[in-house]
Amino acid sequence: MDPDPRIRSVVIVGGGTAGWMTAAALVQHFRGTDLKVTVVESSAIGTIGVGEATIPTIRRFYAQLGLSDAEVMRATGATCKLGIRFNDWSGPGSDFIHPFGLYGQELKGIGFHNFWLADRERGQTAPLSAYSLGASLAEAGRFVPPSPRPPSSLSVFDWALQLDATAFAQHLRAYAEAGGCERIDARILGVDLRPRDGFIEGVVLDDDRRIEGDLFVDCSGFRALLIGEALSEPYEDWSKWLLCDTALAVQSENPPGEAPPPFTRVTARPSGWQWGIPLQHRAGNGIVFSSRHVTDEQALDDLTPNLIGGALTEPRRIPFRPGRRRRAWVKNCVSIGLSAGFVEPLESTSIAVIETAIDRLKALFPDRRFVQPVIDEFNDQTACELDRVRDFVILHYKLNGRDEPFWRDCREAPIPDTLQRKLDLWKARGQFVRYRWEMFHPASWLAIYAGFGVWPDGYDPAVNGIDADQLSRSLAEMRRAVAEAVSRAPAHAEFLSSLQPPVAA
Repeated sequence: MDPDPRIRSVVIVGGGTAGWMTAAALVQHFRGTDLKVTVVESSAIGTIGVGEATIPTIRRFYAQLGLSDAEVMRATGATCKLGIRFNDWSGPGSDFIHPFGLYGQELKGIGFHNFWLADRERGQTAPLSAYSLGASLAEAGRFVPPSPRPPSSLSVFDWALQLDATAFAQHLRAYAEAGGCERIDARILGVDLRPRDGFIEGVVLDDDRRIEGDLFVDCSGFRALLIGEALSEPYEDWSKWLLCDTALAVQSENPPGEAPPPFTRVTARPSGWQWGIPLQHRAGNGIVFSSRHVTDEQALDDLTPNLIGGALTEPRRIPFRPGRRRRAWVKNCVSIGLSAGFVEPLESTSIAVIETAIDRLKALFPDRRFVQPVIDEFNDQTACELDRVRDFVILHYKLNGRDEPFWRDCREAPIPDTLQRKLDLWKARGQFVRYRWEMFHPASWLAIYAGFGVWPDGYDPAVNGIDADQLSRSLAEMRRAVAEAVSRAPAHAEFLSSLQPPVAA
């Protein structure tokens, strides 16, 4: 047995967002040790780079690196994101916001949504968003950082960034290289496997070099050069549940004189759904659709007239297959990012699942024995999390209220048993099923149920023990408190102007 089985070298195959996030995190986490981190990427190979909307975990990720919100926002031309606005998903003219934060206040240990449901049943028409500071700020186009010590749950909300993902990767590359990471600019021509057990020994480059390592991290995107091509790990296809398989992405100008909203737009179109992501220096746009239902030209006809501003780039076509690797970690190879799996970016989860994979890798970092319990735990956590994200995204399609063939097929498509169980409990009792390793908590599920008008047959009967007039007064006071907090908040544009000009991408 090796007297010192510690991992001495990590080779990350592929740069981009996943590769440089991984490199930066490992450099920081293992600072002061002799671990060598190397990134092999080819500047001749482009990256996907369209995932510009995030969820609040991104801010905790770069804070662990010692980076501030202001620094990252300046470097990436970022705007603030308080949530996602869903337009036309229940039909033309419908809209709601899925915010980052809580709704209302619990009373006597009873979840707030039960009181809101009871008040609604008695004729109250105030929307759920009136009880969410995050949603109300977003609707008003205002932004203020959350209080570090919120006086009540009414003040609890969070925020994320809408950023230039390519600039973010470049910023993290500089961070990683300053911390000792080596970057090799080359194409990989082959992968050498150890004959006795199939472990990866090294990668062969187009300049005749061979880069060896103890642990390999596959950040090569959809190609999955290591986990898929070299190690032949199967890919579980989710196309029977998620019908979309193609995206068209376009960068555009910001409309002159128009302040960017503090939220991401996702708008239902006849052929799929369109994203609109405002940055400080431009906007990101795209449409996600099913090639079984419409052609690229038809999807482009839905996208082009609805860009945020004038187009800056030609449409970029991105085919994809929703699903995940059966195992994200095989032998001495860990896949992170698109090589591990992909769920369309409807809820801005692409960067978030990179973050959680990195956290798992740090927590379960192996030695050269690569013992199976460590690998199994990583794979179990990864599979559970991606499956839960998949279910949350499927929910939006299942509940849609549109009449076009694509949307009818989405509504009629089968759903996983794990999602059906959640829907059944909500409809029967207005309660939430909680699974392990869920990225989206009950408040998010409540936002989607309410946004699509899916109401339960019942709620907590303990609500009936509270005087109806008293309950109505309490709810009115909650709405008033939220409205007053919004009225005191500055405009989103005012917050952005306090930042220095963004670094040009």
